[in-house]
Amino acid sequence: MYAVIKTGGKQYRVAAGDKIRVEQIPADIGAEITIDQVLAVGAGDRLSVGAPLVSGAAVSATVLSHGRGEKLRIFKMRRRKHYRKTQGHRQNYTELFIGGIVSALGETRAEREPTAAPTAEPTAQPAAEPMEAPAVTAGQPAAQE
Repeated sequence: MYAVIKTGGKQYRVAAGDKIRVEQIPADIGAEITIDQVLAVGAGDRLSVGAPLVSGAAVSATVLSHGRGEKLRIFKMRRRKHYRKTQGHRQNYTELFIGGIVSALGETRAEREPTAAPTAEPTAQPAAEPMEAPAVTAGQPAAQE
């Protein structure tokens, strides 16, 4: 089962268990949010399209993280006028884990819950073995590495 949702002025096709990046949503990390702006729901060969929204349909999601996207470079130039301008932009985003879709066609839940980012645990590293000094013979310079 999949759904087409609208958030942040954009439309996304989502299914249970997907991770998507949407425009920034003011919610805490780990918070469960419900997106009720569902434009279409499909299950197999059945499709329910709203006019403009599907009544009774909702998508539940969990906020995984907030972040900033890749930096975009904006370069403006007017030839022969000695005008050059460089700007940059990074768009804020929210990463969501789609937990389930509920509609008149049925209900779908994700098979597994979202996991937090893995924490770096210190691992035991084997002690370094001592290195032997290279043998130097009389009359020959030592090899430089």
